Amino acid sequence: MDKQTSSRLKVRRIAIDTYRENVAYLHRDCLIYRAEGFQALAKVTIFLDGQQIQAVLNVVDDEAFVGQGELGLSEQAFNQLGALEGEEVRVAQAEPPASMNAVRRKIDGERLELGDYREIAQDIVANRYSKMEMAAFLVATGQNGLDRDEVLSLTVAMLESGQRINWNEPLVSDKHCIGGIPGNRTSMLLVPIVAAHGMLIPKTSSRAITSPAGTADTMEVLANIELEPDSLEKLVRNERGCLAWGGTTRLAPVDDLLISVERPLGIDSRGQMVASILSKKLAAGASHLLLDIPVGPTAKVRHMRAAMQLRKLFEYVGDRLNLHLEAVITDGRQPIGNGIGPVLEMRDVMQVLQNNPNAPVDLREKSLRLAGRILEFDPDVRGGQGYAIAREILDSGRALTKMNRIIEEQGRQSEVYEPGKLSFEVCAKEKGVVVSIDNYFMAQVARLAGAPIFKGAGVDLFRKLGEPVMKGEPLYRVYAEHQSNYDFAREFVGVNSGYSIGEKMEIPPVFVEF
Repeated sequence: MDKQTSSRLKVRRIAIDTYRENVAYLHRDCLIYRAEGFQALAKVTIFLDGQQIQAVLNVVDDEAFVGQGELGLSEQAFNQLGALEGEEVRVAQAEPPASMNAVRRKIDGERLELGDYREIAQDIVANRYSKMEMAAFLVATGQNGLDRDEVLSLTVAMLESGQRINWNEPLVSDKHCIGGIPGNRTSMLLVPIVAAHGMLIPKTSSRAITSPAGTADTMEVLANIELEPDSLEKLVRNERGCLAWGGTTRLAPVDDLLISVERPLGIDSRGQMVASILSKKLAAGASHLLLDIPVGPTAKVRHMRAAMQLRKLFEYVGDRLNLHLEAVITDGRQPIGNGIGPVLEMRDVMQVLQNNPNAPVDLREKSLRLAGRILEFDPDVRGGQGYAIAREILDSGRALTKMNRIIEEQGRQSEVYEPGKLSFEVCAKEKGVVVSIDNYFMAQVARLAGAPIFKGAGVDLFRKLGEPVMKGEPLYRVYAEHQSNYDFAREFVGVNSGYSIGEKMEIPPVFVEF
């Protein structure tokens, strides 16, 4: 019996979601495991009828899980290989990806060229990197930094890693916020406003990385967000806009793989962020992009100097990739709207669209100003007119009508989501005025409560900056769907509420464009 024949194993599908990582399972007493000298967490190459994939190896001792003559494959690995249950495959040691040499150079502090980033991106998309290797790349680029030409190179490499949509229109608008401000769901308002005006705005968004909800997470409360490319294109042609998740469209797919590592590690470095945002927007076919950079003491960007540097970096990369980019610096001192978490943020959005008197004024106003700036990309709209046009579209109900049409076309959500059934209030310990709200802290409370995994989890704010509060009055309510999350969140706010109470003169000043 030759070595190839003796190294064959029968495939067994293991119903485990390993979240964007190929994982294989071998029994410890498998003859191949011993003969090949495999080790747990090593990478293996799996061959089937000319197809091959790489996977991270896990070793098991239970034959009920994987037998000695079997190779278990996680859901993703099984689907990627295209195997049938019981088919025979060959397993061998995997060659390390050649591009890891470039990653090691980056770890040593060297700068990389476009060719290096292309090779890294191609290997990541081909699943040749384990999550540990991707983490090494992310940490190296984050800790050692990327100069502006490296950010440009990384953006190009990420853009080339997947498909690119061409809408065959001279003006395709888009908007992005760099994040860090809970409740900032302006995209869900400006998309129907801009689309109702007739401008193309195909908004594809990521799920939350370190926040309690991304636009995709909140839109999923209302509609299907996982659209195939053909469905997405048809929707946008018909309605002039969408609010969809970008993961199913293979737009800069290397970004989605890197995000799967960034999320648990809480990594969001400046160079990676710029490359991630611009590669996704360019892949989605945007010709004009409005960028929202919130600045505040507990925002991602905490000083005007840093905001200006970030704006210049975005403009440098955007200009070289023929993207018309305008960046606005906005108030990031506190959360936007009242709700933090998918269900609560969806409620705020719908209240604004319905012109409900209880709608959060700050969310409405910021959305109108951002929508107005995008409308001014239209050569038929004079500078300064955008805000008034946006307000008329919202007040007339045209934006609500457009939003309902987008929801119906994407597929209205059959499940009705409600705020979590478990809740508690956090109250003021003294009388005074709210002088600060910690954005990061409030996001952490919502995440500990279960957001965004559990749609109904989150935080409902009762007081905002400058508002008076009496001792014992509630500042916010926390919702959770499960007791463990409820307990985590309650313990977290036991010492610190995330609010500071004082006098109006203590409120930090705001230096923003609007």
